[in-house]
Amino acid sequence: MPDGASDPNPRRTGLREVAKAAGVSMMTVSRAMRGVDGVSESTRRRIADLAQQMGYVPDGNARALAATNSRLIGISLPNLFNDVFAGILDGMRRTLHGAGYSTVIDTTDYDPDRELDWLQRMTIWRPAAVVLTGRDHHPELAALVARAPMPVVEIWDAAADPIDLCVGLDHRAAGRDLGRHVASLGYRRPAFVGPPPGLDTRADKRVAGIAAAFDAALHRVATTGDSAFGAGAAGFARAMDHWPDVVFFHNDNTAFGGLMAAQKAGLDVPGDVGIAGFNALDLSAILPRPLTTMATPRRQIGQVAARHLLARLNGIAPPALTALPCTLVPGATTRRQD
Repeated sequence: MPDGASDPNPRRTGLREVAKAAGVSMMTVSRAMRGVDGVSESTRRRIADLAQQMGYVPDGNARALAATNSRLIGISLPNLFNDVFAGILDGMRRTLHGAGYSTVIDTTDYDPDRELDWLQRMTIWRPAAVVLTGRDHHPELAALVARAPMPVVEIWDAAADPIDLCVGLDHRAAGRDLGRHVASLGYRRPAFVGPPPGLDTRADKRVAGIAAAFDAALHRVATTGDSAFGAGAAGFARAMDHWPDVVFFHNDNTAFGGLMAAQKAGLDVPGDVGIAGFNALDLSAILPRPLTTMATPRRQIGQVAARHLLARLNGIAPPALTALPCTLVPGATTRRQD
């Protein structure tokens, strides 16, 4: 090549070069880049710093991401006061931060317009990737994402046709399995206390699953207010006007409110009425009478979603859909009916 001429095909810095510089195997570099367990925090950080200094560019479609802010990931959640999203966020941020990424978080209060506005502002920063909650978005969101060269993962709800990647659970199946367990105990007059129809489609899917498990109609009571405990207590009182023998709740926090309302009214749980929650939140583990509930893999959802994003950012193709299983917790707030 003549002096002063540039190489028309300069060698790209890849896994091999980073591994050689770090003094580790290519597999170790790959695991560190993807946030997979088995690499110490100090080694992960050293590899991430070296990769950035050397201008490491991933293979395949991820090359287009080289022009982005490669250390920033945006995360959109409905709120931060819900233990569910706090658990998901904790699992996600630990994995992303361990791989050298920073996060910017915003909340939507289940408002698609707010989510779209946030994403429009976020794309100006050219993040490496974004995280969205659920599958219900503003009609213009898909087009906006298509114009931005970045991976997108939708969390909490599992769907066969994600925008890009999806990590969550089948809420209808979870509701059905919880409903089948309660119905098998002999309950026949179920009620559900939770958000109004249409506000939280995951709750709507769980209601549909619970209803499918019973021959009888499921009476639904819509909660109002910001306090889960207060909403659960008020919802339970309204539900009891219809003489149910078991009341399902949107989550364990509202179920706790229902338990307190039952105690205040002099009702025995499960002697007079059964109560079932959802999510197996930390609260349910310390109650003197453990809740009948469904344990959801919240922290695991965050970890898997983060690892899949890291894989995509490093030229590795994870599955488009990952549906994680739930676990029934029989508890002691329901019992076999005579």
